[in-house]
Amino acid sequence: MSEATGGPVGGSGGSPRLASLRLVPQAPQKLSTREFKTDQEVRWCPGCGDYAILAAFQAFLPELEVPRENVVVISGIGCSSRFPHYVDTYGFHSIHGRAPAIATGLATSRPDLSVWVITGDGDGLSIGGNHLIHALRRNVNIKILLFNNRIYGLTKGQYSPTSELGKITKSTPFGSLDAPFNPISLALGADATFVARSIDSDRKHLTSVLRAAADHDGAAFIEIYQNCPIFNDDAFAPLKEPGSRDDRLIRLEQGKPVRFGAGQGIRFGTHGSLEVTDVSGDPQAADTGDGLVVHDAHRSDPSYAFALSRLDAEDFAHTPIGVFRQVQRPAYDTLMAEQIDTARAGRGISDLAALLTSGDTWQIG
Repeated sequence: MSEATGGPVGGSGGSPRLASLRLVPQAPQKLSTREFKTDQEVRWCPGCGDYAILAAFQAFLPELEVPRENVVVISGIGCSSRFPHYVDTYGFHSIHGRAPAIATGLATSRPDLSVWVITGDGDGLSIGGNHLIHALRRNVNIKILLFNNRIYGLTKGQYSPTSELGKITKSTPFGSLDAPFNPISLALGADATFVARSIDSDRKHLTSVLRAAADHDGAAFIEIYQNCPIFNDDAFAPLKEPGSRDDRLIRLEQGKPVRFGAGQGIRFGTHGSLEVTDVSGDPQAADTGDGLVVHDAHRSDPSYAFALSRLDAEDFAHTPIGVFRQVQRPAYDTLMAEQIDTARAGRGISDLAALLTSGDTWQIG
């Protein structure tokens, strides 16, 4: 790892590429989970899924082997957005829906940082929807964790953009009339280069997805099913209960046939869609996966990953989790830095401030 000599976030230093800062090589720091915990009392409702996600995230951060001053957690508004208070790194508890925009500014000006965005289904998909999709389509090098509990928890139980049709809430006493967003489909529609899903209570799986996102160069989007015990308890119960989860969860594994439960698998249907098929009576398919879709998250065309996301059903009869898509495309940060370097070289300017005032400018007053 390396650290800019100009100082951490908020200091006098800028990007090594944008401000010509000298980089000092450093050996990876061996940190512990404890070092990523602040002295703040963690305040969520008892049983909230945020506790499990926070624990998994804090335990994962040492794997990055990145100095704490080079890790930044940025959030918007909502229960999940209290994360920066509890993670002992640099952080920013920002304004409603704007976390991806603020993270974009930081990531593009400080490419030496590991930038994580914490948001929720309300914060990220309602007022922040525009910022979210543009950060993904630009492929800014930020990692976005969207906690989906299908409700507005902080403001006490209104329906959210992911609440199911007909949902009875304080703001929809006769049932929601809105068709809900599918966050995975939305991210894929924005051509995100890394899209995944996990569950708050499955720490091993969640950690593996976080690890894959951290290793990805560009924007990473992870939807995390998160329980809200007060306003939407057991919203994902079928995917968590030992007696039903294995029959419903489709665990996506690169290079392996897509199957789940007792003899269920996924095959291509008509018009490019995917469909569930029973292979329990087909020994060859059951043993070898012959005829079943083999998962490939690295397909450049997102249509396959999108078809996977459409397997979701209201009753969670078959729900994919894992990495849907992971492809390589130049990150926005890199392209922007190269463009600035080209502009500097073309005008013989090394100072960024001089570059910005080198064209047609006017002084007023």
